[in-house]
Amino acid sequence: MTQTPTAQTPAPGQARAQFTVPAKHPMVTVLGSGDALLRVIETAFPAADIHVRGNEVSAAGDATEVALIQRLFDEMMLVLRTGQPMTEDAVERSIAMLRASESGEGDGPETPAEVLTQNILSSRGRTIRPKTLNQKRYVDAIDKHTVVFGIGPAGTGKTYLAMAKAVQALQSKQVNRIILTRPAVEAGERLGFLPGTLYEKIDPYLRPLYDALHDMLDPDSIPRLMAAGTIEVAPLAYMRGRTLNDAFIILDEAQNTSAEQMKMFLTRLGFDSKIVITGDVTQVDLPNGTKSGLRQVQEILDGVEDVHFSLLTSGDVVRHKLVGRIVDAYEKYDSRNSHNGK
Repeated sequence: MTQTPTAQTPAPGQARAQFTVPAKHPMVTVLGSGDALLRVIETAFPAADIHVRGNEVSAAGDATEVALIQRLFDEMMLVLRTGQPMTEDAVERSIAMLRASESGEGDGPETPAEVLTQNILSSRGRTIRPKTLNQKRYVDAIDKHTVVFGIGPAGTGKTYLAMAKAVQALQSKQVNRIILTRPAVEAGERLGFLPGTLYEKIDPYLRPLYDALHDMLDPDSIPRLMAAGTIEVAPLAYMRGRTLNDAFIILDEAQNTSAEQMKMFLTRLGFDSKIVITGDVTQVDLPNGTKSGLRQVQEILDGVEDVHFSLLTSGDVVRHKLVGRIVDAYEKYDSRNSHNGK
């Protein structure tokens, strides 16, 4: 896309830019159905005057804002060039990344297009990819490090992205098997109080891991892979006494491990294996007085080579927008009450 000078000379501090959208990109892919994407941009830059005529888009207003709009359209073109559609969410996240970069809060060279077009896994007509800068860095850390902790609130893709990387590693033969595990404590329920056999008790608890697998693999192949031991889904207690070689191991809901369980799990690491540990330190369901192993391990392993901590925030929530606002509201409430000594 090009910026062209116009005949009018803008006032000091003001600027005008004009972009030509290449003919190969239908305007609906740039503006959105019913101009939905254009409305997102206009809402984000209320002081700028944005006009569309044919395949020409012009913007006038504050020079800094116009420069950001220019960069936004450039990034959108780079994404569209890969064949990936732009969504309202992707436009909003691109604007947030560009603003952070502009204000000096962005702490890396990644551009919105680089973040939004990094494919992890394509399965059954859909592609799994990071949607935020922190998610991209989390995924990159899994590639670079043997042990990675993904810590953040619900909906930030911690477990989902880790499982996509596990399936990718299995399909590319980097590992021979995937092991998915969770500590068997949840929302105050002890497994002993649930009806049924041990398998029936564990199954609903591990259900979210099965659900994610179904998104990433042919559902018919999952029972076969589990019967062969290529994929194992088991409670954390089943890991004791084992050494796990040639495996991609994910510990989910790690905030509900005790310090002893966390040490036990980390020392299962065998040769040619990778461990990803995910959890939300604000949602600990352990009995009173039991310290979360996930909280403690950050102090113990900080600075240890080949161990990486990826911290995700409410800004990385990729569920309904309201989820991010709910997470923020709870954090403010907890912070306020802890200051009041409650």
